[in-house]
Amino acid sequence: MVSWKQALEQAHSPREVLDMPQIEGRTDAYFLRMRDIVSQFGDCRVTYAVFVRRPVVAAYGLALQWVQNVAHHQGFPVEITEVHPEGTWVGAGDPLFYLTGSLVSLAPLETLLLQKTGAACVAAHNAYQMALALPEVPFLAMDARHCAGGEMQELMAYAAAVGSRAAQQEGAVGFIGNANHATAGFFGQERGLGTMPHAFIGYAGSTLRAAEMYVERFPDEPLTVLVDYFGQEVTDMLEVCRRFPDRAAAGELSVRLDTHGGRFLEGLDPQRSYEVLERHTPGTIRRYRSEKELRYLVGTGVSAAAIWRMREALDEAGFPKVKIVVSSGFGISKCMAMHDASAPIDIVGTGSFLPDRWSETYATADIVSYDGEPRVKIGREFLLQKIQERTG
Repeated sequence: MVSWKQALEQAHSPREVLDMPQIEGRTDAYFLRMRDIVSQFGDCRVTYAVFVRRPVVAAYGLALQWVQNVAHHQGFPVEITEVHPEGTWVGAGDPLFYLTGSLVSLAPLETLLLQKTGAACVAAHNAYQMALALPEVPFLAMDARHCAGGEMQELMAYAAAVGSRAAQQEGAVGFIGNANHATAGFFGQERGLGTMPHAFIGYAGSTLRAAEMYVERFPDEPLTVLVDYFGQEVTDMLEVCRRFPDRAAAGELSVRLDTHGGRFLEGLDPQRSYEVLERHTPGTIRRYRSEKELRYLVGTGVSAAAIWRMREALDEAGFPKVKIVVSSGFGISKCMAMHDASAPIDIVGTGSFLPDRWSETYATADIVSYDGEPRVKIGREFLLQKIQERTG
């Protein structure tokens, strides 16, 4: 088992940007010009306030670790004052933390510091809300394929773990793991979790054969079967259950629903989807719904009706202990709809905690003190109030 602290300490790769030439190549040029001018006319001790313009969950651990690593590597001191501890809710514009040190040393770091702060805090907020929407359901982070490179992959996995831990403080199960080895430590795991992609089903030629091959190669591991490749989710899963009845009876067999949004689960259409929900959660569909909510409940893809239909089919066939894993677009609103429909979900696999509106992720840093004298640009006076409250 990997501890959270160990995962954070080991997060950055050996190629982490620490040397000034590397930083200079990535930072905004005007920060470098300011540094050069200040170097000529006299350095001063400054305090930065770092904030995001929308409500978030504080997830700045990787950002601060990077600053501390740079400071240690380059040999200058920094002071960090955390206003909101990691995992706590932060209001729009409220400083996350204050960073104090030499202006000459800190000026070149601002661009990279903000890159590592804003998006992670928004993603943490999303993960927190998703976990609270389905508090009794475990989540798997499956975001890596949607990330723009390794650094973003690390930030987003870290963010999901922070948001999850915040939700766990309120009683939710939260995220129990993720889909790749490199960031598994953030979730207390040694390795990534997951069984089979669609390509493996295509290779095997049938869903049943894929399950058989998987069991032959990994005989001691629980089996989760992806069932939408041939559009026969119910038929194929029941065939697998009958092939492995002992696993099904022991709760070591799961079905993963990932039905494409362009079609219904096998055997469903709009009318039958309504009928399924009426059988299992009367009244859910009768209340007023937006178009998006209706799609989540009775539409194509992995709807609440699709999940209930699979549970119904498994139970009727005598496989009540087979678990249902769902994926495909499980963001905040879809999780809320699933909770409203009491969908029988055992695990959610999702990468939909990634920010969907990137402009909301922009973090900002303003200097609020120069050699101990409070000063900030017009319009940001509220930052002065925050630091004055903390210093008395």
